[in-house]
Amino acid sequence: MSITRRDLMAGAAVASIAIPGLRADNHSAKYVRYRHGNKQAYGELEDDTIYPLEDTVLKTRKRKGDKVALSDVKLLYPVRSPKVFAVGLNYKSHLAGRPAPTNPEIFYKPTTSLQNPGDPIVIPPGSQNTHYEAEFVIVMGKRTRRVSESEAADHILGYTCGNDVSERDWQGGDLQWWRGKGCDTFGPMGPWIVSGLDYMESEITLRLNGEVKQQQKISDLLFGPEKVVSFISQYVTLQPGDSIFTGTPGSTSAMKHGDICEVEVSGIGVLKNPIRRSRG
Repeated sequence: MSITRRDLMAGAAVASIAIPGLRADNHSAKYVRYRHGNKQAYGELEDDTIYPLEDTVLKTRKRKGDKVALSDVKLLYPVRSPKVFAVGLNYKSHLAGRPAPTNPEIFYKPTTSLQNPGDPIVIPPGSQNTHYEAEFVIVMGKRTRRVSESEAADHILGYTCGNDVSERDWQGGDLQWWRGKGCDTFGPMGPWIVSGLDYMESEITLRLNGEVKQQQKISDLLFGPEKVVSFISQYVTLQPGDSIFTGTPGSTSAMKHGDICEVEVSGIGVLKNPIRRSRG
């Protein structure tokens, strides 16, 4: 599938208000993980140009090496995450009559569920009810243990788009959500990480074959990023690169082979994936 620059950049005008502790110059930045020829690397994206980093974005922001054009690389999900968390029931519009939780409802997704921008979400054998879930994703920048909400922002590297793909029949029938939420390719993430994002001004949208299916302001989250990070850190130490899917708004529906699913967060960009059914 061909992913154009327009697909990636739609809605990607980034607010200039910085989250404390992310960048000393108080400017936003976009960080990518990419493959160029046989090389995989992290880089900082400016317009259509990627400036390679000396190491991973979790270790340094220092540029090193020859710049490359965005059009000449394959974008990968933007960080290798030691752990992937997700939050359930985090928008009032998604509760469907259920009571609002008193704390963030956290579960794990396996790291093997992560998928690259532009690569297919694969409906696994036996699945009849695989749904999209547009989500705003937190990416951690520091080791984080038992922090307060006021301290949490300083530990966040930035934010990206995600799709918490869910097989509803398995999700409801299994003891745990290990396959309902965790099958291979059930966690597309990208196209890049944006630091310094004023997410309170952002909106999340999901389009299936160009039709808007979900749309909500990020500020409508029942538990925002700082609360979620603080809550998890009381019990599980967060590591640099850990990703946290923050929940989906509204209702969802099943996808089918041949569909195109797009998750857009204003201020970040568009995560676009085709849907394919497994051949077995």
